[in-house]
Amino acid sequence: MSTFPGKPFRFASMLFALTALVTSTGYAQQPATTQDSAIIQGTVCDARNLSLSDATVSLETQSQPSRKLETHTDSQGRYRFEAVPAGTYTLRARSSGHLEPAQESVAVRANEIRSIVLRLPSMSPSASAKDSSALFEFSDEPKFTVAGVTDPTNLGGHGSDVVLRTKEALAKDTASLKQGQPEPTPAPARDLPDSAEDHSRLADAAEREGRSLDAVREYQRAAELDPSEPHLFAWGAELLLHRAYEPAIEVFTNARDRYPNSVRILLGLSVATYSRGSTEPASRMFLEACDLNPKDPTPYLFLGRLQESEKIDPLGWAERLKRFATLHPENALAHYYYAVSLEKQANRQNSAAIEAELNRAIELDPRLGNAFLRLGVLFFERKEFPQAVAAFKKAIEFTPFPDEAHYRLAQLYRQTGEVEKARAEIEEFNRVSQQKTEAAERERHGIQQFVYTLK
Repeated sequence: MSTFPGKPFRFASMLFALTALVTSTGYAQQPATTQDSAIIQGTVCDARNLSLSDATVSLETQSQPSRKLETHTDSQGRYRFEAVPAGTYTLRARSSGHLEPAQESVAVRANEIRSIVLRLPSMSPSASAKDSSALFEFSDEPKFTVAGVTDPTNLGGHGSDVVLRTKEALAKDTASLKQGQPEPTPAPARDLPDSAEDHSRLADAAEREGRSLDAVREYQRAAELDPSEPHLFAWGAELLLHRAYEPAIEVFTNARDRYPNSVRILLGLSVATYSRGSTEPASRMFLEACDLNPKDPTPYLFLGRLQESEKIDPLGWAERLKRFATLHPENALAHYYYAVSLEKQANRQNSAAIEAELNRAIELDPRLGNAFLRLGVLFFERKEFPQAVAAFKKAIEFTPFPDEAHYRLAQLYRQTGEVEKARAEIEEFNRVSQQKTEAAERERHGIQQFVYTLK
């Protein structure tokens, strides 16, 4: 599994001069002096979400297109413009071998950071000669075929068991976004004998009955008949749920091109990319999902769950989770995830802020076991042992499988010389860990894994 860099990326800054044409390479830009300005950053990738190095990225004001800034992506496809005054801009990317440039209109406010992925389609001369109207039809044959299902008894995966569980949880969360959508209005069979809605209903029924292979084929047929956002999302989510990561990426990428403002489409693509093992590109897409509609809590919840399985706090995550807590002060998980982000910054001065956020989360949800666990860790580090014991016991009470709370409590008892209590907690840790593993295996085997072939 690829990992996040251990240190934040170091970018040189740049003065955004609206009165001059500036061309630069990589991150070597002029020092910024503008106050209250924005940052526009992101990556350039191809249709398969592979980063493109040395792609040319330009930023121009819409009022004066002739005046623009240019930069080139680095070896990982990243670009960055700093000290950008508030306003509306056109962001473009181009690269050799890609006949169509990627383009997006961007409006930024003072002190805002925007993360934008520019996706360049690979086009051959013959493809560019096609009628442009065909681009809006689901005319491309999928490059895969779902051939069957298997019981994932020997399921492999990138990374540790914690990461594997996170992938499975994120996939389930993605699939749950299909729910809560209004049911299509039933129509007489004589009017719509083979409609997308008919196939979608058949797919839902097949999935409820455990006929996953029938379900994915019905979702596919619905999307082919009507490549709307709900039908494409349902198809991609079904593939993702059953661990067909490459096909899910293909479907979500296709859907992303058609519906660039769909938060759940981008989340599906992010989860599929992460599940495949491409952690860093997935991280950037999660950030972009948070920026699509900053008031939507859904992408922050995905980002927070992913953060729990990672050892560090990548650039931009803390900022998004702070925004989550600010925009949704009534959401317990918003405060909890922001506290975890602060904790990962390894700044002792954050101790009071972490405690405040955790206490606020517990105030909003008195049964939030994970918040009690992190509070116990904080008290333990400050050698406030009675408070730590109380917090760990609350974590044990309110967490389904509190293996870590038992382990932490055993550490505390060892340090305070309470050997028998420490031994008892280790025994509980081993027992609960075994239960947790067995429950995860049962759930894992309950979801059939698609067997697919790439054309």
